[in-house]
Amino acid sequence: MGSKNKLKRFKENESFKNVVQPSREEIEDGSFELKGKWASFFGNDNPIVLELGCGKGEYTIGLAKQDPNKNFIGVDIKGARFWRGAKTAIQEGLENVAFIRTQIELIDQIFEKNEVSEIWITFPDPQIKYKRTKHRLTNEKFLEKYKQILKEDGFVNLKTDSEFMHGYTLGLLHGLGLEVIYANHDVYKNAGSPKEVLEIQTFYEKQYLGKGKPITYTKFRVS
Repeated sequence: MGSKNKLKRFKENESFKNVVQPSREEIEDGSFELKGKWASFFGNDNPIVLELGCGKGEYTIGLAKQDPNKNFIGVDIKGARFWRGAKTAIQEGLENVAFIRTQIELIDQIFEKNEVSEIWITFPDPQIKYKRTKHRLTNEKFLEKYKQILKEDGFVNLKTDSEFMHGYTLGLLHGLGLEVIYANHDVYKNAGSPKEVLEIQTFYEKQYLGKGKPITYTKFRVS
């Protein structure tokens, strides 16, 4: 994507009512006004579902269409990417969709305790090298952050083409004594996966499937 295109998208994001772009400073100093008040942003008390590392927002949009009685928020630092999802939501009149431009490591400072009902992590970078462990979105540090913002009965969904990420996450969850609600190492070959796993496919997921890569899915609790 050219720099002119990126600048155009950044500018357009500023005009979108469904895009929130707090500075790191206001998040860290506690002045971010929506923490604990996301219900007021949507104008209802419906459950809040996050997609972390949402990219173009394909999963956020897909989930929002499937369940209009929940609010869906895509989180990503790359605004030029989620611009596509934000624009689609506006064009299609999806009032239950929003996007936040921020680092995922700040998630526990953007949402209050027990404010989130569910988290989706779709096709994250598995960060296979050991020195990159701290960046894996299901490492122990991140799981603790998710625990801080999820409701007691809340849960996390991990959908990935990486067998390494799937195995790493299951091993960690078992080691920590956390509940694995469901795990499937090939969702399109083995029965039992929920419709939101099978019926929503991202651009990259279709590419993975075209190459014959199995898609894995794990649903788990962090408390």
